[in-house]
Amino acid sequence: MRVLGIETSCDETGVALYCSDQGLLAHLVHSQLDVHAEFGGVVPELASRDHVRKTLPLIRGVLAQASLSHGDVDGIAYTCGPGLVGALLVGSAVGRSLAWAWGIPSIGVHHMEGHLLAPLMEQSGLDFPFVALLVSGGHTQLVEVSDVGHYRLLGESLDDAAGEAFDKTAKLLGLPYPGGPELSRLAQNGRPGRFVFPRPMTDRPGLDFSFSGLKTFAINTFSRELSSSELTGEEGGLRADIARAFEDAVVDTLLIKCRRAVRETGIKRLVLAGGVSANRRLRERIHDAMTQEGARAYYPRPEFCTDNGAMIAFAGWYRLRAGQREPLSFSVRSRWPLEDLAPM
Repeated sequence: MRVLGIETSCDETGVALYCSDQGLLAHLVHSQLDVHAEFGGVVPELASRDHVRKTLPLIRGVLAQASLSHGDVDGIAYTCGPGLVGALLVGSAVGRSLAWAWGIPSIGVHHMEGHLLAPLMEQSGLDFPFVALLVSGGHTQLVEVSDVGHYRLLGESLDDAAGEAFDKTAKLLGLPYPGGPELSRLAQNGRPGRFVFPRPMTDRPGLDFSFSGLKTFAINTFSRELSSSELTGEEGGLRADIARAFEDAVVDTLLIKCRRAVRETGIKRLVLAGGVSANRRLRERIHDAMTQEGARAYYPRPEFCTDNGAMIAFAGWYRLRAGQREPLSFSVRSRWPLEDLAPM
């Protein structure tokens, strides 16, 4: 079964073709980085317009890359939530319309389910059940996964998601958009230990997160130290040291909660997914921690950590294979709790 996947939930247009027998056949991603850079963040209307311009050309490109035509496609999967409503409507309308025109089934996919299942697309040895850390710009969640569609929320961020806190802190430090990756690059030059930031909500039971206060702590530290650093010409070093302290605090917090989740559930498989899971320091620390716990960590290739059509095609294949179908009348959802998904 060949499934065409379309991802348009935010600021990246992703299209891919997945085959149940051959794996991923082709995938293309168009980033809107240049579109939004001058505004310092995603502008929903501009995101929607760019998806309109790019979705059909990317579909043609993926089919050409795989040396196939639309007659070789057996189903279409598209992201229908959560995300920006206008952006979601573009991919959903294109996907559902093409499915009707081509006489094939379609299915709307939960964006975070796509991230959650992405490691299964390539990782050998990963099977259900597992614990997943979904960590991105909009979500930070720990989820127990018994099977596709069988999810139990263990903990989540009560305010800013980890990726959101990265981006906001980077912006306050004067780093260019997109801030999260820029902050991580800067942190590589920072001196560990010059500043020690709190590890929020790790001194109490539970698996919830909170990163808003950590962001505030970082900017207050920067403001307090800035005047003296300007006098000594150490402003660049100050930014790097604060970036390092901030990243270390976020990574430690995620690590502590992951350890706790693995111990409480007794499940020895941990999946990292979402944009922040591409963070090098996070991967290294999680790998070492899971080894100490007698567990194993799994994560997709970095290109499949950020938004992409491959994860949507793969998740859609699971549900189309189980006989789930989208009616002619479709809808999108800006907010959509993962545990509300229909089981297989």
